[in-house]
Amino acid sequence: MRASLTAYSNPGNFLRVVARLLPWLWSLTILAFALGLFGTFIAPSDYQQGETVRIMYIHVPAAWAAMLAYTLMTVSALGSLVWRHPLADAAQKGAAPLGAAFTFICLVTGSLWGKPMWGTYWVWDARLTSVLVLFLVYLGLIALWQTIEDPSKAARAVSVMTLVGFVNIPIVKFSVDWWNTLHQPASVFRMEGPAIASSMLWPLIVMALAYTFLFVTLHVMAVRNEIMRRRVRRLAITLAAGGEPTMAGMRPLEAAR
Repeated sequence: MRASLTAYSNPGNFLRVVARLLPWLWSLTILAFALGLFGTFIAPSDYQQGETVRIMYIHVPAAWAAMLAYTLMTVSALGSLVWRHPLADAAQKGAAPLGAAFTFICLVTGSLWGKPMWGTYWVWDARLTSVLVLFLVYLGLIALWQTIEDPSKAARAVSVMTLVGFVNIPIVKFSVDWWNTLHQPASVFRMEGPAIASSMLWPLIVMALAYTFLFVTLHVMAVRNEIMRRRVRRLAITLAAGGEPTMAGMRPLEAAR
């Protein structure tokens, strides 16, 4: 098992696996979105919220995807700092823009949903504020990647900041339980079971799967692109130094930093 994981951590092997997986991932993503959107339109309206409840099928999965992306970045940060995993840095860098995009979707749809329910697009509610902080953390990490020219130094700095920023994830998740907020409490993952009718729950779950497949697909593509970008950078450095580039010298991701 360990040998298998080590083999797939090799960038060359990773690229070969990605080439085979991407068509399947895109197919699953499209299928899940088609089924989820169908369920969104046939799901009943809410007796209090009316048709605006359909925003839930975009807003909630986006929030879950945003937290999933940051959790993956945290695991990658540990892999980079502790185990020096050759793909961990690329995984972190690839996940940050995706996480920021999902968080932005969450904020925008939440504001649109909040207007008819609360009478305003924004309140400094614990849940809303913590999600805004998550978005700013994402932007800060993206900026940090761009600011530090040396990829190795950038990866270490980003890894440390990612681990520090992870403290906000439990706050996002449990803010509605810890503080008195306008945001509704958890309705799906509860000890007592989901508080949503099954006719509304299954489209939400399918849309969550669709967002997950979309994130995985785009993230795999981003990691692939980062590997190729580092290989090109390594090649440019070699040529600038007057060296003779070789394919063997371009294989390890570490050499491309």
